[in-house]
Amino acid sequence: MELTERTHLATATKPTATKPTATAPGAPARATGTKDADGMAVASFILGLLGLLVLNVFLGPIAIALASVALWRGTARRGRAFLGLGLGIADLLVLVAFMQFDSTVSWNF
Repeated sequence: MELTERTHLATATKPTATKPTATAPGAPARATGTKDADGMAVASFILGLLGLLVLNVFLGPIAIALASVALWRGTARRGRAFLGLGLGIADLLVLVAFMQFDSTVSWNF
């Protein structure tokens, strides 16, 4: 065998140690997609609450959409996403109820 073949065989059979991947200081512990989904869950909850008072025709569907996307992406805040989904649906139900009461497309106090 030549010297290059022996060197190649020696390096090929040598076990390689794998280093554990360490996160850099200040690096996020979770993936960015999960953080975005958590933010969407919180936003859907807040918009659903706000939609009970004003602009429920706009904020209700937005809360429903954000909660659905957050649940689809696998948010860690599933409870908040479900609350946002429920509040978005409640926004639309309140709008329908007041529309029936006033016989108009909008409602006011």
